Amino acid sequence: MKSSLDTLEGLSRKLTIQIPSNEVNETFNRVLKGIQKNANIKGFRKGKAPLAKIKGLYQHEVKQDVLDKLISKHYQMALTEHTLAPIGYPQVDFQSLEEDSDFEFTAEFEVRPDVKLQQYKGLKIQKEKFEITDDQINTVLDNIRNSRKESSPIFEDRPAQNGDVAVIDFFGTIDGAPLPGGQGEDHKLELGSNSFIPGFEEGVVGMKVGVAQDLKLKFPDDYHANEIAGKEVVFKVTLKALEKSVIPEANDELADKVGGFSTLEELKDAIKQDLTLGEEGRIKEDTRNRILKALVESNPVEVPKSMLAEQKKMLIDDVKMKMQNQGMTPDQFSEYVNKWDADFNDSASFMIQSSFLVDAIATENKLRANEEDVQLKITQYAAETGMEVDKINDFYKDPNKRANLKYQLTEEKVIEFLINEADITEVPKDKLKDA
Repeated sequence: MKSSLDTLEGLSRKLTIQIPSNEVNETFNRVLKGIQKNANIKGFRKGKAPLAKIKGLYQHEVKQDVLDKLISKHYQMALTEHTLAPIGYPQVDFQSLEEDSDFEFTAEFEVRPDVKLQQYKGLKIQKEKFEITDDQINTVLDNIRNSRKESSPIFEDRPAQNGDVAVIDFFGTIDGAPLPGGQGEDHKLELGSNSFIPGFEEGVVGMKVGVAQDLKLKFPDDYHANEIAGKEVVFKVTLKALEKSVIPEANDELADKVGGFSTLEELKDAIKQDLTLGEEGRIKEDTRNRILKALVESNPVEVPKSMLAEQKKMLIDDVKMKMQNQGMTPDQFSEYVNKWDADFNDSASFMIQSSFLVDAIATENKLRANEEDVQLKITQYAAETGMEVDKINDFYKDPNKRANLKYQLTEEKVIEFLINEADITEVPKDKLKDA
């Protein structure tokens, strides 16, 4: 075998591999004999049909098998010869494969970038200062109170106004035809909440109980349902009653109803504990992102085009699923992807660069996760979830899942190492610069 290597643009490489005719013939012969051994052909005992007969009957299968064997073997040999670490599968090209002739093929692929660690200790980042304020606690408390608000009748003889809860019947039509899903009876609508399309709540304001009227409106041009976006609609609305929202007081009685707390202060302490867990997790994740961004900025890595395309597609597919669940149409999503294409590209590039750098730092500082780390994590999962350790172990018997867990643990070790070595400035949330 002879092989030559060409360096193409960026990380692309091209191997040209020549295989002499004698090895081509030997491979043909081995494949034919393998088929002959197990072939049941009419007129011959099993395994006794002539090779010429086998060649005639299985010509296509034989050639394909020989092709696969020659390319697989000699591609790997050439990689070893030139000390290459390819990424993904090669693009193979050849003219023809025939007996008694040399065989030549080319293989184009990308290689792993040469990661040169320049600066990863002493990275300068900002970290949000942890604090839980009374305002944060009171905001949660107000949300709890609002979630438990009740309605009581308004007996005053007056028109509806913002802040009232209007009990209405409504029936929507477009061009005289009923609007699908545009009807309701005894529907409670808080006026001023902007729950309906523009103009609807404003039209109810000023109505008196017992009055019916038509509201001639128009759906917004960017309405999420394309089939009715921008169309005129008529809603026949009857105001049946007016109610007011009664929000419970923040007191010991509320604390007892919410979670069996003896006092309001106990409820506030519980809120503070929940906020602390959430804020600590959010700040930890933000710090993680900031240290990785600083790492990539200080140690740029060339990104293989094939990996970039694959990672970008994965990001887009993930967002697509979320957007579809929120009611976004395919056309709207296509516009969204075009608008944010550069952001998807940058995110994919960042993820790939950071993964290469994490791997290099783990190697240089002996931070790679081992089986002991994996078992410790599995035991931790079991304690957190209440599942049996054996069941979690069974889940991670799959080589890909186990490899992903190992990388996750390795990344955690590297990030902890980087943060411990970093030059970190803690600042209040309102002074924190964008990462």
